[in-house]
Amino acid sequence: MRNGRTWALAAALAALVAAVTAAAAIGASSSAKAGGNPYHLKSPGTLVVGMNLQYKPEMYLDAHGKPAGYDVVLLKALAKQLKVKLSIQNLDFTGLIPGLVAKKFDMVSVGLSPTPERQKVVSFSRAYVPYAQILAEQASDSTAASIAAWNDSSKTITSLQGSTAEQLVQKTFPNATSKSFADQNAAFLEVASGRAQGIVVENYLLAQFNKSNGNTLKQVPFPKPLHVEYGAWAVQKGNKALTKPLNAFICKMQKSGQLAKIYKATEGASLPPMPSC
Repeated sequence: MRNGRTWALAAALAALVAAVTAAAAIGASSSAKAGGNPYHLKSPGTLVVGMNLQYKPEMYLDAHGKPAGYDVVLLKALAKQLKVKLSIQNLDFTGLIPGLVAKKFDMVSVGLSPTPERQKVVSFSRAYVPYAQILAEQASDSTAASIAAWNDSSKTITSLQGSTAEQLVQKTFPNATSKSFADQNAAFLEVASGRAQGIVVENYLLAQFNKSNGNTLKQVPFPKPLHVEYGAWAVQKGNKALTKPLNAFICKMQKSGQLAKIYKATEGASLPPMPSC
């Protein structure tokens, strides 16, 4: 997914993207004629979107096997705005960008960070989803909300092994003990049980943990998140006919407050700061 989930996965995808030939990228960008197909879609009148529906609550299959989550709600609103049908294709993550380049779909919605490697072969919209790294502690604790208070040898801070959260712990709190786990839930439980004092994690993951565990933890109220990254929609290289309305849609949803409402309803957390339109 995007860089904030696991950097190893993102790095693997970046390597895959770099291997896609420039010729394929050029071919993808030259699709399309306007006329009755103003967005240069693969099938006029239908927006075909590649996704990997395995990341609840952002994108997943619900109990009835239907696509659900933040991305899905946004895409339905987007399709309505563009007056097109929506077709979601659920694929392995590693096949998304090659599939987009091969014109198997019109866009990818999986919270991708627009890295330089990816930008060589696909184009990106403006940011539509934030990934805020925050620090959480037990609900009953009250350590001061300052870097100095947590950057102390008496503190143990957990994270997901191999993630940007782990790197953030080591960089931001070098004097604390960094303890990472291969399983995200184990990192949470280490704090909930009192064996560690804090966890650096994405805000929506904290909301999901608390939803299932009686608000055991709380966010340490720093003035702003420790770090925020953003995911964007990917489209075929050079398809400005689609990128432009995507950007307009995102700004419309952001300015109207609908983006924040959808985020709260699906992710269970407040929308982190977004780039201004």
